[in-house]
Amino acid sequence: MSESTMTSPSDAAYIEFVSRHPGYAATVALDDLRRDEYSRLDRLDHVYLDYTGGGLYAESQVRAHHAILDNAVFGNPHSHNPASLASTAQVEKARCHVYEFFNADPNEYEVIFTSNASGALKLVGESYPFDKDSCYLLAYDNHNSVNGIREFARNKGAQVSYIPVRNPELRLDESLLRRGLAHKPEDGSGLFAYPAQSNFSGVKHPLEWIAEAQALGWDVLLDCAAYAPTSRIDLGTIKPDFVPLSFYKMFGYPTGVGALIARKDKLTKLRRPWFAGGTITLASVQGEGWYHLAAGATGFEDGTVDYLSLPAVSIGLEHLSAIGLDTIQTRTYALADWTLGRMRELTHSNGAPMFRIFGPETMDRRGATIAFYLLDPDGLPFEVYGVESAAGKQRISIRTGCFCNPGDGEVAHDIKQEDMAGCFSEDHVPVTLRECQSMISDTTGKLPNTIRMSLGIASNFADVYRFIEFTEGYRDRYATRG
Repeated sequence: MSESTMTSPSDAAYIEFVSRHPGYAATVALDDLRRDEYSRLDRLDHVYLDYTGGGLYAESQVRAHHAILDNAVFGNPHSHNPASLASTAQVEKARCHVYEFFNADPNEYEVIFTSNASGALKLVGESYPFDKDSCYLLAYDNHNSVNGIREFARNKGAQVSYIPVRNPELRLDESLLRRGLAHKPEDGSGLFAYPAQSNFSGVKHPLEWIAEAQALGWDVLLDCAAYAPTSRIDLGTIKPDFVPLSFYKMFGYPTGVGALIARKDKLTKLRRPWFAGGTITLASVQGEGWYHLAAGATGFEDGTVDYLSLPAVSIGLEHLSAIGLDTIQTRTYALADWTLGRMRELTHSNGAPMFRIFGPETMDRRGATIAFYLLDPDGLPFEVYGVESAAGKQRISIRTGCFCNPGDGEVAHDIKQEDMAGCFSEDHVPVTLRECQSMISDTTGKLPNTIRMSLGIASNFADVYRFIEFTEGYRDRYATRG
């Protein structure tokens, strides 16, 4: 029967699940992988459902990395001694693995190592040639690190325009998108940014927009942080200009290393606001304006790259390649489809639904990230932090909040600009997320908070069954009135 011969949580439920998702049987190797490489999950009786927040590492990844560190001497790569050359070799090996994994032509793309996807995005934002004749066009459905680029754009006088998402599926309004793309300033640069997959709703936005925007003269930044862990990115087929990534979201380890994959011809447009150790070939103190930026990726990798962690990037990419992203996608698709189906079916005794799903209620053009509310028999949402705490007591890891994606959250919860005004008052008193949520709730009755579960490489049917079993404990219970 697989899933380690499945005697629990329910043989009957699993048999029915597999009958409805026959492709799941082809992912049986992931059951062996979980047993061999992610055994801590079952040993600790832990249901991990926060893969969009961070991936899980395989035990062999850590062992292989430690073996490399134990059997070599590595030094700062900005030199030519043996220890430095050993580090340089590992850095370039990791760079080659990134090219190979994403099918990026080294003649067309540069791989620039950063601290994470946010670091990659900051690099683009601070260096992009925004001016009064340029425009930054972006989606409501974006991570805050993409939203943050607007500050660089506005400080340089550029126009900033947002494309809204629409309820109930939280997809971008394509008519407004095309209207926005059609109005690129003729004499200035235009940067269009959107996510391949929403980290809030799981929506997969069309990759066809990349070529469409580029044909109209836009540079395209495609945020792949939530997409890359379970979906293939082929840069030989789609050709965005800037692709930010966080490797820990893909394979868990190491944290603190990401990348910007950038087209070489677009890197020449960027103007760095400073230089740092490692980014230049030559600088002078007496001649204050004298310096030469290093060519290619070197000119954008500030200071010393994390050379001791980069071997783990090679190991992680090899790990994913051996498994196959298509296998991971097939499994997570089936598990998410079953979970969404149960969410739609579950009701209280009075017939009222137990869930409100934010985003698509089926697996049509979406990934395995699901945002939702748990509802009581009167349709009132349960307080999300309470649900998270209750899940934690059963060793189930889910996430709550806005997931650094305020645009989707505002639309999903019908939060208007005036509803948030008190959170951004001019008295400069810092307001936390929870304080802002409370202010909005107190004044409007709206509840601007969300629960999210997400699936990944080590997920199995037992995980989603146990999650649904946990939520069924809320049947016929009433949420606390404020």
